[in-house]
Amino acid sequence: AQSRCPNRLAKTIVTSYDVCICVQPSLIVCMCVPAGDGCGLSVLGPCSGSLSSLGYPGTYPNHTVCEWEISVPQGRRLHFRFADLDIEENNCQVNYLRIYDGIGPHRTQIVKFCGLGLNVPDLILSSGNQVTVQFMSGTHQSGRGFSLAYSTTEHPDLITCLDKGIHFTEAEFTRYCPAGCLTSVGEISGTIPHGYRDSSPVCLAAIHAGVVSNSVGGQISVVNSKGIPHYDGSLANNVSSTVGPLSNSLFTFKTSGCYGTLGLESGVVRDSQLFASSVWEWSDVIGKPSEWGPTGARLNGAGLPWASAHSNQQQWLQVDLKKEKRITGITTTGSSLLEYQFYVSAYRVLYSNDGQHWNIYREADATQDKIFKGNTNYLQEVRNNFIPPIEARYVRISPTQWHQRIALKFELLGCQFHQGNQTTRPRIYHPARPPPPSVATDTPPMYGRTTHTPDIRNTTMPPCIINDVAFATVLVPVLVMILTTLILTTVCAWHWKNRKNSSEGAYDLSHWDRADWWKSMKQFLPSKIAEGEESVRYSSSEVGRLRVRGNTARLRAEPAEYAQPLVSGVMTSLGQRSTFKPEEGSDPGYTDPNLYDAPMATDIYHAYAQPLPASGAEYATPIMIDIASHLSGSSTLNQPTTVSSFMGRGPASLLTRTDSGQSGRSMYDTPKSTGQATPTKDLAYQVPQSSSQKPVE
Repeated sequence: AQSRCPNRLAKTIVTSYDVCICVQPSLIVCMCVPAGDGCGLSVLGPCSGSLSSLGYPGTYPNHTVCEWEISVPQGRRLHFRFADLDIEENNCQVNYLRIYDGIGPHRTQIVKFCGLGLNVPDLILSSGNQVTVQFMSGTHQSGRGFSLAYSTTEHPDLITCLDKGIHFTEAEFTRYCPAGCLTSVGEISGTIPHGYRDSSPVCLAAIHAGVVSNSVGGQISVVNSKGIPHYDGSLANNVSSTVGPLSNSLFTFKTSGCYGTLGLESGVVRDSQLFASSVWEWSDVIGKPSEWGPTGARLNGAGLPWASAHSNQQQWLQVDLKKEKRITGITTTGSSLLEYQFYVSAYRVLYSNDGQHWNIYREADATQDKIFKGNTNYLQEVRNNFIPPIEARYVRISPTQWHQRIALKFELLGCQFHQGNQTTRPRIYHPARPPPPSVATDTPPMYGRTTHTPDIRNTTMPPCIINDVAFATVLVPVLVMILTTLILTTVCAWHWKNRKNSSEGAYDLSHWDRADWWKSMKQFLPSKIAEGEESVRYSSSEVGRLRVRGNTARLRAEPAEYAQPLVSGVMTSLGQRSTFKPEEGSDPGYTDPNLYDAPMATDIYHAYAQPLPASGAEYATPIMIDIASHLSGSSTLNQPTTVSSFMGRGPASLLTRTDSGQSGRSMYDTPKSTGQATPTKDLAYQVPQSSSQKPVE
C-alpha cells in the first residue's frame, strides 16, 4: 500500500504521521494529519510506562492518529496489558489500535483491535526490545479509546493504572506498577499509614504513599484489611486524596520503615543547625520588632515561620543534620498565619556532605532537575518523597515559585544512614559556619509580588475535618470491653462469695432438714449401759472447748458431716428404749436458738422419736452424773469422761419435774435421781462421737 502512495508520504510515513490506507486492492486512501494529534497522556519510562488515547476516558476525536515508539535495553522484551479498550467498529479500516514488533518501515504487526468494550485479559508479548503502538480514528459516534500499560518481561505481575483495591482479594500480594499512573484518571481516598479505601486505584495510591515514583514505577507490597468509617484526605507527591466514607476493606503498603521525622518539629535539631539566605524583619506602628528567622521554620511550631527578605530564586533555607542520614521525604506548609497567607508553591532540593559542594536532586535516570510541587495554601501540609532517597548531612530548600512572599515551615523524613555503605560516599568535611543572612527591614506590604502558581493536577483541597468518627470507632469498642470486663468480674465475685458463704454455712441448722438432723444426732446417743457409767453434762459457758478433769481420758471423735454439739465428760448410755426429743416451736424449724428446752405438743411426735411405754415418762431425760463422784475415787474413773451441758439456759433450764407433766412446770422430765451432785457451771459442749462408733438405734 505504501508503494502506491506519493513518494513524500512513503518517505515520511513514520516521522510526519501521514497515513495511507488500502481500502480496496485498487484504492488507497491517504490522510495527511498533524503529528501526534491523537496522543493522550502518556509516560514512556525506561522499563515501564502507560499510554492512552486523547481525551480518555471521554470520546476520542475524529480523524486523529498517534504512534508511540518504545525501546528498552537490548536483550529485553516487552509485554502489554490493557486497562480499557473501546473503539467504535463501524469501520475498522480507519478505527483501530495496532501493536507492531520493531520501529520504522520494517516493523511487523503483532495484533490489531477494533470494537467496543473489548476485554483483553492476556499479556501481549513482543519478540524484541522495540515496539510501535499505533492508534487511528475516522468518523465515529462513540468510544472511549484505550488505556494500557507496558513493562519489560521481568515483571510478569504487571498491573494497569486503573486496577483498584477491590480487584484484589488476597490478604497480601505484590504487583508491579508501571510508570505514568499520575496521569491516569481515578480518585483515591485515604493516606499513609492509615490506609486507602478499596475503591482507590492501587498504583495511584502507591504514588501518593511515596512507595513508587511516577516517572519510573516499581514493585509494591500490599496488605488488605477491614475498612474504617472515615478516610482522611491529603496532598502528597502531586496526588490529592479526598475524604472518603466507610468501606468494606482498605489496603496499605509495606515499606522499609525509613519514614520517621528527623527532629525539626521535636527540637532534636537545635536552632544553631538552621540557616537561611536572608531573614525578613520589620517593626509595627508602635515599634514592636518582628523577625521571621530560620528558627521558626519548624513544622507545627508556634510563632512566626521563616520568610526571606527578598523574593527571588536565590533564597534558600538550610538544615545541618550533624551527620549523614538517609532522607526519604519532606513535609512543608506555609506561614500558617491567617493574616499572612504566604507559602511556597514549588521548590528544588539540594544536598551536600560538606556544606560547600551541592547537588540538585534528580529522579532516577532523569536528565533534568526535579521541581517539587509545594503548597496550594498557607495552612495545609504537603508531603513529597525522594525516590531514590537522599543520603547526606546538609539539605537545602530553594523556592522557585511562591504566593505573595517566600515563607515556609518544614520537616524532613528518613532514618539513620547505615555506615556500612559509606565506603563509596564522599568524605564529610566540617565547613565554617555560613555568614549571617541578610536582613530586610521594610514594612510588609499586605499584597506582595506573587509568582505564577504552577498548574498542578489533582490538587483539590479536601476539607479540614477532625477525625471524630474514627476516634469514636476506636473508643466505643474499648469502653464496651472495659464495661463488660467489670460486669463479669462483679458477677464472678458475687457468685464466688455466695458459694463461699454457702460452704461456710453448710453446718447452720437453718439449712438442715430437721429429719436428717435428728437422724444424724442419734448416732451420738449410745443406748447400752453395759459399756460403763457415763454422765452427760451441758454448759453454755464456753462453746467448742474441751476440758478434761483430773486424770480422765479425753474422748476424740472425727468431725461429723454436720456440726453437732460438743460433748466432754463421762458419758453413759440412756438405755435401749431411750429417745431425745428435739424442739418444735410455734414455727417448726431450727432457727430457734434453744433447741433443747421447749416441749412438744402431746399429739405431735418427731419422725425419729421413739415413744416411751405408757408406764414410763412422757419424754426421755438425759442422765446426769456428777463428775465429782469420779474424782472422789469411784471406779468409773477408768471410763472416758466428758462434761457438757445444753446450750442456752444452762443448768438452770433443767428443772425438777415429775413424770406426770403437771402444768406450771417444765414439760421435760426431771433427771432421775442417782444420788449424785448437780452439774457445775464449768461445763462444755458435747464433742461429736467418731463415725467409727456405731450408734444403737
